[in-house]
Amino acid sequence: MECVVSLEGLAASQHGQLKYAAAFIDEQIQDIRLENGSIHIRHESPKGNEAIAERVRKLIDRFSQGDFGFKENILFEHRTATPYNQDIIAELTERKIIKVLEPGLFIFREPFSSLMRFLDYSFVTKIGGRFEGMKEEHYPAVIHAETLNKTNHFTSFPEHIHFLSHLREDLDVIEAFSQSIRDIGGWKDEAPLDQDANLAKPRFTMNPSTCYHCYEGLQNEILEGEGVIVTAISKCHRFESRNHTDFGRLLDFSMREIIFVGKPDFVKENRLRAIEYLKELAVEWNVDSMLEIANDPFFTNDFQVKASFQRNQEMKYELRLTIPYIDKSIACSSVNFHSNTFGNAFNIKMGKRNAVTGCVGFGIERWAFAFLAQYGLDESNWPAAFREQYHAWQQKSL
Repeated sequence: MECVVSLEGLAASQHGQLKYAAAFIDEQIQDIRLENGSIHIRHESPKGNEAIAERVRKLIDRFSQGDFGFKENILFEHRTATPYNQDIIAELTERKIIKVLEPGLFIFREPFSSLMRFLDYSFVTKIGGRFEGMKEEHYPAVIHAETLNKTNHFTSFPEHIHFLSHLREDLDVIEAFSQSIRDIGGWKDEAPLDQDANLAKPRFTMNPSTCYHCYEGLQNEILEGEGVIVTAISKCHRFESRNHTDFGRLLDFSMREIIFVGKPDFVKENRLRAIEYLKELAVEWNVDSMLEIANDPFFTNDFQVKASFQRNQEMKYELRLTIPYIDKSIACSSVNFHSNTFGNAFNIKMGKRNAVTGCVGFGIERWAFAFLAQYGLDESNWPAAFREQYHAWQQKSL
């Protein structure tokens, strides 16, 4: 079945957000596309077209409530002719450089894996290394549910969360489960795994963002001086339903962050420096890109209020790299200011006041995909500065 709903009355700037959110309205959706001023949803839901349409209209109403005056502002553009305009994912797959396990879940092989390591090294040295006193930390890929609760992730991005659980600590449950798997010939979709009967209540989730562990680590501390600068890379996980078929939208990805925690001026000034360093790097590597004011894709009913506040206070910027073959761009880095949200939540003090925080993030896989989408795998076509730095790093890494 196909459900078609008109987008009349919804601002064009919200069409992408609607398409993203529509993937979560029913488990039986096969495909979503925007066409001729309408959203087309192909599905096999037993609820029928009208139920799907009703949920779509609910989302349209959410994303069109009120005129909050979104600020559209491109802060920087670096436009350049790039030599490659083919489907880089298809080429990488054909050459067995990546293995697609399912949409959004990949195995990366050489030379893609080397390119990822080089990019991370470059972000740490060429940007992070310019911040005096920066310390490196290492974080787990899982996070306490209680910690995640303090970040408001459960209420702002509930659709992202991968909960972790395990079989209940009950010998009868464990043995019965094991036997049931043997009985049906191994793990299958119909494996008898009843959440209430078999699974313990989740205490952990997969971590959706690197910086959360930084704030958890500073909980109840009183910081000295102007503040601290921390860098870390972590595996992050966000469930995004059928949106994982979009270019660069991964289920499991690597996020390098440089995190600022301290006094307001300390965080704001370092954030502005990070923006300048990002712009310099985009020019140096000659990637077709732009830096713009952005907002997080809040999923909940107060989307417009939260998104407008972020934009109007310029709390989030994104560096977007062009993907020539689909004539779109994807966010590869973001620069964020959180005010005292996390300082309050984790009781991080600067003297008697709570600290403010900010961060700059780098999606490692996205950077690699976007760069290759512009320049391809033939290194002779790569920008000279990028190629020289990559080869120097390779020699240093031997």
